[in-house]
Amino acid sequence: MTAVTPSHSLGFGGKPLVVGRVSSGHGGRNKVVVASSLGNPGEEARRVVVTGLGVVSCFGNDVAHFHQALCEGRSGISMIERFDTEGFPTRFAGEIKDFSSGGLMNVRMERRADNCIRYLMTAGRSALIDAGLDKEHNPDAHEKIDKAKAGVLIGSAMGGIKTLSQSIEILNEVGHRKMNPFCIPFAISNMGGALLAIETGFEGPNYPINTACASANYCYLNAADHIKRGEADIMLAGGTEAAIESSGIGGFIACKALSSRNDDPQGASRPWDINRDGFVMGEGAGILVLEEYEHAVARGARIYAELIGGAVTCDAHHMTEPRPDGSGVSRCISMAVEKASIDRDAISLVNAHATSTPAGDMAEYRAITNALPGKHLKIHGTKSMTGHLLGAAAGIEGVASVMAVHTGEIHPTINVDDPEPAVDMSLIPTTMVKQEVHAALSNSFGFGGHNSSVIFGKVGLGRH
Repeated sequence: MTAVTPSHSLGFGGKPLVVGRVSSGHGGRNKVVVASSLGNPGEEARRVVVTGLGVVSCFGNDVAHFHQALCEGRSGISMIERFDTEGFPTRFAGEIKDFSSGGLMNVRMERRADNCIRYLMTAGRSALIDAGLDKEHNPDAHEKIDKAKAGVLIGSAMGGIKTLSQSIEILNEVGHRKMNPFCIPFAISNMGGALLAIETGFEGPNYPINTACASANYCYLNAADHIKRGEADIMLAGGTEAAIESSGIGGFIACKALSSRNDDPQGASRPWDINRDGFVMGEGAGILVLEEYEHAVARGARIYAELIGGAVTCDAHHMTEPRPDGSGVSRCISMAVEKASIDRDAISLVNAHATSTPAGDMAEYRAITNALPGKHLKIHGTKSMTGHLLGAAAGIEGVASVMAVHTGEIHPTINVDDPEPAVDMSLIPTTMVKQEVHAALSNSFGFGGHNSSVIFGKVGLGRH
């Protein structure tokens, strides 16, 4: 037997795991048999699969439509209509127009809640419907869920920033007596996950994670850890963000982070292009239903992919810029591959963080190509079409990565008209590629140097 100490993020509580033999389970499925300090010798390693997808994006609330729009190379960037942008050097974003939950939220709550919560509740319910576990659409299946072993982990960088900003304006203009009584509940970042738990009755692990733009990936990894440790059978995990409002846009303008290509908003997000000038703000939510493998099989669930590994690191370098050599990111990718127990060349696709910033894109590109020398590797940037969803970026990019594994369709990166000389464009498709994706690695990085990589693969990859 071989002793393996997993990473903290997918680490069985950080305790050594003794890996034994691979035995044939019922139905011919292979199982990894382990002896662990967590349980009795011969206990089976718990695996994590994706059984439901939910999204709210500038392309709408339907996962199939979202995937199709990406594969067609459509841009969801437009001029901002939500507030008056006169005088702003950036006047465009991946803004969601005329949002509706489609009846998935209580009418009163939908009217009152911050968009951050509205997007989350809609994507969360959609993911449960897709998994066949929603209380209204699949009441029998929902009733059978052990609610004490079902949880919710949601990330958000900015939380209910619009609610908070409006409340501060009212406080300054007319005083506290006119403030929204929901200003605190709808502003704090834990409330979305709490409301989703109230809606579903899920009583298991529930907390927010804020690692800025890496938040949703951290949620995926921690949710998987709860399942692996036996603390949960089902987890709703992902991210939500709604920062396209005056203080959100204004704040990032002050950071000098945003593109100012107002004459060509749909061409503004251009990862790896020599003329990139900053990122484009996006908004929305992306949620996965993560489920223990045997639990999913027992109920006959459709399985999109398996979450087979992941890792996190910190650059410990700068508040807003990555290490120029990409060493922190390269180490994160290498750790994720190691934890997935696969060869590096098994990674068919990298969904890059690729924000279209002068400093970030090439540092990540160097990190990817140093860590993953695979002959059939493809790299793409979802943000070229959706903009940067901050804490929800890894949420929708997790959905995009799972769909790539599930369908074998790799969406393009748009607007790479004049690539950096060091970029090998054979790795970066500019039209949709049809190719089997054995494993897709999704990168997300946050201000402060928070790096994360999550690997989704074909079921059983790395287990045999």
